[in-house]
Amino acid sequence: MFVTDDASVHRAQEIATATRELLEEHAVPGVLILTGGSSLPGLLTKGDIDLHLRVLTEEFAQAVERLHAVAAAVHPEMWTGTFATFERTDEPAVGIAVTVIGCEHDIRFTSGWACLAEDAAARDEYNALKRAAEYEGAKSAFFDKISGAAATDARDREPGAHGPRASPRDRRT
Repeated sequence: MFVTDDASVHRAQEIATATRELLEEHAVPGVLILTGGSSLPGLLTKGDIDLHLRVLTEEFAQAVERLHAVAAAVHPEMWTGTFATFERTDEPAVGIAVTVIGCEHDIRFTSGWACLAEDAAARDEYNALKRAAEYEGAKSAFFDKISGAAATDARDREPGAHGPRASPRDRRT
């Protein structure tokens, strides 16, 4: 069952803030960003919370090691040297994707969600996709499409830019 309400977004923001504080307590480096259906008003969500932890290359191993103290590893068979996933099974479930800033997954996440934040048609397409039975299979192709366009647009605006960059010490959502 999907919902779309401002209360879900507000709750997700509160959970992102609490998670950010937890990561700071455990000295997990990086910039934590709220993503997923609960991050934007009007998007369909099951109520789970998706977070994206962006780290510098030299911080990746340390971030992954320290995250084990606060969340369970998820799909380690999909991990790479620049991407890892974790989950807290609280209510609601909180997923944490860790990426090295500038890597393929980082660009895909940041540009894809930036596109959804800025483009009403993309949000409508996302919601229609969520309602469809084949959502999980089509989700990857949808994000490939919107993140590729958003990343290209960002590079066109700023020569040399490869998606949003933030200081690893900046922990704002």
